[in-house]
Amino acid sequence: MDIRTSRFGKTGRQVTIAGLGGEGVLRTYGRTQEAVAVIDEAVRQGIRYFDCAQAYAGSEGYYGHYWPAHPDARAKVFQASKSASRDKEGALADLDNTLKTMGIDYLDLWQIHDVRTREDIDEIEGKGGTLEAFLEAKKSGKVKHIGVTGHHDPAILTYCIENWPVESVMMPVNPVEGALGGFLTEALPAANKKGIAVIAMKVLGHGGYVIPDAKISAGTLIRYALSQPVTVAIVGCMDPDEVRELAGAGREFQPMPPEEQAQLVDIYHPYARKLAYYRGTF
Repeated sequence: MDIRTSRFGKTGRQVTIAGLGGEGVLRTYGRTQEAVAVIDEAVRQGIRYFDCAQAYAGSEGYYGHYWPAHPDARAKVFQASKSASRDKEGALADLDNTLKTMGIDYLDLWQIHDVRTREDIDEIEGKGGTLEAFLEAKKSGKVKHIGVTGHHDPAILTYCIENWPVESVMMPVNPVEGALGGFLTEALPAANKKGIAVIAMKVLGHGGYVIPDAKISAGTLIRYALSQPVTVAIVGCMDPDEVRELAGAGREFQPMPPEEQAQLVDIYHPYARKLAYYRGTF
Protein backbone atom coordinates (compact mmCIF):
# COMPACT_ATOMS: atom_id res chain seq x y z
CA MET A 1 0.00 0.00 0.00
CA ASP A 2 1.33 3.45 -0.92
CA ILE A 3 1.50 6.32 1.54
CA ARG A 4 -1.47 8.60 1.05
CA THR A 5 -0.86 11.87 -0.74
CA SER A 6 -2.34 15.35 -0.63
CA ARG A 7 -2.25 18.45 -2.80
CA PHE A 8 0.41 20.95 -1.79
CA GLY A 9 -1.76 24.06 -1.58
CA LYS A 10 -2.32 25.78 -4.92
CA THR A 11 0.94 24.56 -6.45
CA GLY A 12 -0.54 21.60 -8.30
CA ARG A 13 2.05 19.31 -6.66
CA GLN A 14 1.29 16.19 -4.65
CA VAL A 15 3.21 15.16 -1.54
CA THR A 16 2.92 12.22 0.81
CA ILE A 17 1.05 13.05 4.00
CA ALA A 18 3.99 11.71 6.02
CA GLY A 19 7.30 13.51 5.51
CA LEU A 20 10.82 13.06 6.87
CA GLY A 21 11.59 15.88 9.28
CA GLY A 22 14.93 17.61 9.65
CA GLU A 23 15.31 16.65 13.31
CA GLY A 24 16.36 13.24 14.62
CA VAL A 25 19.65 11.91 13.31
CA LEU A 26 19.64 14.53 10.56
CA ARG A 27 20.19 17.27 13.14
CA THR A 28 23.61 15.98 14.14
CA TYR A 29 27.19 16.15 12.93
CA GLY A 30 29.48 13.25 12.09
CA ARG A 31 26.84 10.54 11.75
CA THR A 32 26.76 10.31 7.97
CA GLN A 33 26.24 6.56 7.70
CA GLU A 34 23.27 6.61 10.08
CA ALA A 35 21.73 9.70 8.49
CA VAL A 36 22.08 8.35 4.95
CA ALA A 37 20.44 5.09 6.10
CA VAL A 38 17.45 7.09 7.36
CA ILE A 39 17.16 9.05 4.10
CA ASP A 40 17.48 5.87 2.06
CA GLU A 41 14.82 4.08 4.08
CA ALA A 42 12.46 7.04 3.63
CA VAL A 43 12.95 6.83 -0.14
CA ARG A 44 12.41 3.05 -0.07
CA GLN A 45 9.24 3.46 2.00
CA GLY A 46 7.78 5.87 -0.54
CA ILE A 47 8.06 9.08 1.50
CA ARG A 48 8.18 11.98 -0.92
CA TYR A 49 8.53 15.03 1.34
CA PHE A 50 11.98 15.74 2.82
CA ASP A 51 12.77 18.56 5.24
CA CYS A 52 16.02 20.17 6.34
CA ALA A 53 17.50 23.58 7.11
CA GLN A 54 20.85 25.27 7.08
CA ALA A 55 20.41 25.72 10.84
CA TYR A 56 19.90 21.99 11.43
CA ALA A 57 23.50 20.94 12.10
CA GLY A 58 24.66 18.63 9.28
CA SER A 59 21.27 17.93 7.71
CA GLU A 60 21.97 19.53 4.34
CA GLY A 61 25.35 17.81 4.14
CA TYR A 62 23.77 14.43 4.81
CA TYR A 63 21.43 14.95 1.86
CA GLY A 64 24.50 16.00 -0.11
CA HIS A 65 25.88 12.51 0.44
CA TYR A 66 22.67 10.95 -0.87
CA TRP A 67 21.01 12.89 -3.70
CA PRO A 68 23.98 13.14 -6.09
CA ALA A 69 24.30 9.35 -5.91
CA HIS A 70 20.55 8.86 -6.46
CA PRO A 71 19.43 11.40 -9.09
CA ASP A 72 16.37 9.39 -10.10
CA ALA A 73 15.13 9.39 -6.51
CA ARG A 74 15.80 13.11 -6.16
CA ALA A 75 13.66 13.83 -9.22
CA LYS A 76 10.64 12.16 -7.59
CA VAL A 77 10.67 13.91 -4.22
CA PHE A 78 9.75 17.27 -2.75
CA GLN A 79 12.87 18.67 -1.07
CA ALA A 80 12.54 21.62 1.30
CA SER A 81 15.06 23.74 3.16
CA LYS A 82 15.14 27.09 4.93
CA SER A 83 17.03 30.32 5.51
CA ALA A 84 17.07 32.22 8.78
CA SER A 85 18.79 35.27 7.30
CA ARG A 86 16.82 38.49 7.54
CA ASP A 87 18.37 40.37 4.60
CA LYS A 88 18.38 39.73 0.87
CA GLU A 89 22.12 39.33 0.46
CA GLY A 90 22.44 36.89 3.34
CA ALA A 91 19.46 34.81 2.22
CA LEU A 92 20.73 34.47 -1.35
CA ALA A 93 24.12 33.41 -0.01
CA ASP A 94 22.34 30.84 2.16
CA LEU A 95 20.52 29.47 -0.88
CA ASP A 96 23.67 29.10 -2.94
CA ASN A 97 25.34 27.32 -0.04
CA THR A 98 22.32 25.06 0.48
CA LEU A 99 22.21 23.95 -3.16
CA LYS A 100 25.97 23.35 -3.24
CA THR A 101 25.98 21.46 0.05
CA MET A 102 23.03 19.28 -0.95
CA GLY A 103 24.38 18.64 -4.43
CA ILE A 104 21.15 19.68 -6.15
CA ASP A 105 20.14 22.30 -8.71
CA TYR A 106 16.95 23.57 -7.08
CA LEU A 107 14.72 23.33 -4.02
CA ASP A 108 11.09 22.39 -4.32
CA LEU A 109 10.39 24.59 -1.30
CA TRP A 110 12.48 27.32 0.31
CA GLN A 111 11.16 28.71 3.59
CA ILE A 112 11.73 31.88 5.59
CA HIS A 113 12.81 30.23 8.81
CA ASP A 114 11.51 30.75 12.34
CA VAL A 115 9.76 34.12 12.25
CA ARG A 116 9.28 35.13 15.88
CA THR A 117 8.79 38.87 16.36
CA ARG A 118 7.52 42.07 14.83
CA GLU A 119 11.14 43.07 14.37
CA ASP A 120 11.69 39.94 12.27
CA ILE A 121 8.73 40.89 10.12
CA ASP A 122 9.98 44.45 9.61
CA GLU A 123 13.41 43.22 8.51
CA ILE A 124 12.10 40.47 6.25
CA GLU A 125 9.53 42.53 4.37
CA GLY A 126 11.49 45.81 4.35
CA LYS A 127 13.70 47.14 1.57
CA GLY A 128 16.61 44.78 1.02
CA GLY A 129 14.95 42.16 3.23
CA THR A 130 14.67 38.41 2.93
CA LEU A 131 11.36 38.47 1.10
CA GLU A 132 13.03 40.12 -1.88
CA ALA A 133 15.53 37.25 -2.03
CA PHE A 134 12.80 34.63 -1.94
CA LEU A 135 10.84 36.21 -4.77
CA GLU A 136 14.01 36.59 -6.83
CA ALA A 137 14.99 32.97 -6.23
CA LYS A 138 11.58 31.74 -7.32
CA LYS A 139 11.71 33.85 -10.46
CA SER A 140 15.16 32.44 -11.29
CA GLY A 141 14.02 28.83 -10.88
CA LYS A 142 16.42 28.04 -8.07
CA VAL A 143 13.36 27.37 -5.92
CA LYS A 144 9.97 26.19 -7.11
CA HIS A 145 7.90 27.44 -4.20
CA ILE A 146 8.34 29.65 -1.14
CA GLY A 147 7.02 29.39 2.40
CA VAL A 148 7.38 30.56 5.98
CA THR A 149 7.87 28.76 9.30
CA GLY A 150 7.21 29.75 12.89
CA HIS A 151 6.56 28.22 16.28
CA HIS A 152 6.85 31.10 18.76
CA ASP A 153 3.88 33.40 18.33
CA PRO A 154 0.65 32.45 16.51
CA ALA A 155 -0.23 36.10 15.84
CA ILE A 156 3.13 36.75 14.17
CA LEU A 157 2.80 33.68 11.96
CA THR A 158 -0.78 34.56 11.09
CA TYR A 159 0.40 37.98 9.89
CA CYS A 160 2.95 36.32 7.60
CA ILE A 161 0.32 33.98 6.19
CA GLU A 162 -2.11 36.77 5.47
CA ASN A 163 0.33 39.36 4.12
CA TRP A 164 3.18 37.57 2.35
CA PRO A 165 3.02 35.81 -1.06
CA VAL A 166 3.93 32.46 0.48
CA GLU A 167 2.69 29.11 -0.81
CA SER A 168 3.11 27.18 2.43
CA VAL A 169 3.42 27.56 6.16
CA MET A 170 5.06 25.28 8.73
CA MET A 171 3.66 25.36 12.27
CA PRO A 172 3.42 23.16 15.37
CA VAL A 173 0.49 20.75 15.30
CA ASN A 174 0.04 18.52 18.35
CA PRO A 175 -2.30 18.05 21.33
CA VAL A 176 -0.40 20.70 23.29
CA GLU A 177 -1.45 23.22 20.66
CA GLY A 178 -4.96 21.84 20.84
CA ALA A 179 -4.94 22.72 24.52
CA LEU A 180 -3.33 26.15 24.20
CA GLY A 181 -5.00 27.51 21.07
CA GLY A 182 -3.42 30.03 18.74
CA PHE A 183 -1.65 28.06 16.05
CA LEU A 184 -4.58 25.70 15.50
CA THR A 185 -7.29 28.31 16.07
CA GLU A 186 -5.77 31.34 14.30
CA ALA A 187 -2.82 30.51 12.04
CA LEU A 188 -4.18 27.24 10.67
CA PRO A 189 -7.59 28.67 9.67
CA ALA A 190 -5.82 31.64 8.04
CA ALA A 191 -3.71 29.25 5.96
CA ASN A 192 -6.73 27.18 5.01
CA LYS A 193 -8.64 30.31 4.01
CA LYS A 194 -5.76 31.40 1.78
CA GLY A 195 -5.48 27.92 0.31
CA ILE A 196 -1.78 27.45 1.05
CA ALA A 197 -0.12 24.20 2.10
CA VAL A 198 0.30 23.50 5.81
CA ILE A 199 3.30 21.53 7.06
CA ALA A 200 2.75 20.15 10.56
CA MET A 201 5.91 20.18 12.66
CA LYS A 202 6.66 19.32 16.30
CA VAL A 203 4.09 16.59 15.83
CA LEU A 204 5.53 14.57 18.70
CA GLY A 205 5.92 17.75 20.74
CA HIS A 206 8.34 17.37 23.63
CA GLY A 207 8.13 14.57 26.11
CA GLY A 208 5.18 13.01 24.33
CA TYR A 209 5.99 9.71 25.96
CA VAL A 210 6.68 10.92 29.49
CA ILE A 211 3.30 12.20 30.63
CA PRO A 212 2.68 9.98 33.65
CA ASP A 213 0.87 6.75 32.72
CA ALA A 214 -0.33 8.19 29.41
CA LYS A 215 1.49 5.69 27.13
CA ILE A 216 0.80 7.76 24.04
CA SER A 217 2.47 6.36 20.93
CA ALA A 218 4.14 8.24 18.12
CA GLY A 219 1.50 6.82 15.80
CA THR A 220 -1.27 8.36 17.89
CA LEU A 221 0.38 11.79 17.76
CA ILE A 222 0.96 11.56 14.00
CA ARG A 223 -2.67 10.56 13.56
CA TYR A 224 -3.78 13.55 15.65
CA ALA A 225 -1.74 15.93 13.49
CA LEU A 226 -3.01 14.46 10.24
CA SER A 227 -6.59 14.72 11.52
CA GLN A 228 -6.23 18.51 11.41
CA PRO A 229 -6.60 20.30 8.05
CA VAL A 230 -2.91 20.00 7.19
CA THR A 231 -1.06 18.90 4.05
CA VAL A 232 1.83 16.88 5.47
CA ALA A 233 3.12 15.94 8.92
CA ILE A 234 6.90 15.77 9.24
CA VAL A 235 8.75 13.79 11.90
CA GLY A 236 12.48 13.52 12.50
CA CYS A 237 13.73 9.94 12.78
CA MET A 238 16.75 8.43 14.51
CA ASP A 239 16.90 5.14 12.60
CA PRO A 240 15.22 3.15 9.81
CA ASP A 241 12.77 1.53 12.25
CA GLU A 242 11.35 4.97 13.10
CA VAL A 243 11.13 5.76 9.38
CA ARG A 244 9.08 2.61 8.85
CA GLU A 245 6.78 3.60 11.71
CA LEU A 246 6.29 7.05 10.17
CA ALA A 247 5.60 5.60 6.73
CA GLY A 248 3.15 3.12 8.22
CA ALA A 249 1.23 5.95 9.86
CA GLY A 250 0.93 7.58 6.44
CA ARG A 251 -0.30 4.38 4.82
CA GLU A 252 -2.79 3.42 7.49
CA PHE A 253 -4.10 6.87 8.37
CA GLN A 254 -7.74 7.15 9.32
CA PRO A 255 -9.03 10.46 10.73
CA MET A 256 -9.25 10.58 14.51
CA PRO A 257 -12.84 11.19 15.65
CA PRO A 258 -13.39 14.58 17.35
CA GLU A 259 -14.19 12.96 20.68
CA GLU A 260 -10.91 11.02 20.63
CA GLN A 261 -9.03 14.20 19.75
CA ALA A 262 -10.68 15.96 22.69
CA GLN A 263 -9.70 13.15 25.06
CA LEU A 264 -6.08 13.38 23.89
CA VAL A 265 -6.02 17.15 24.35
CA ASP A 266 -7.43 16.71 27.85
CA ILE A 267 -4.51 14.45 28.75
CA TYR A 268 -2.03 17.12 27.65
CA HIS A 269 -3.88 20.11 29.04
CA PRO A 270 -2.29 20.14 32.54
CA TYR A 271 1.20 19.94 30.99
CA ALA A 272 0.61 22.18 27.98
CA ARG A 273 2.51 25.29 29.02
CA LYS A 274 5.53 23.27 30.10
CA LEU A 275 5.55 21.15 26.95
CA ALA A 276 5.17 24.13 24.61
CA TYR A 277 8.82 24.98 25.34
CA TYR A 278 9.31 25.96 21.70
CA ARG A 279 7.00 28.95 22.00
CA GLY A 280 9.24 30.80 24.41
CA THR A 281 6.37 33.14 25.31
CA PHE A 282 5.33 31.90 28.73
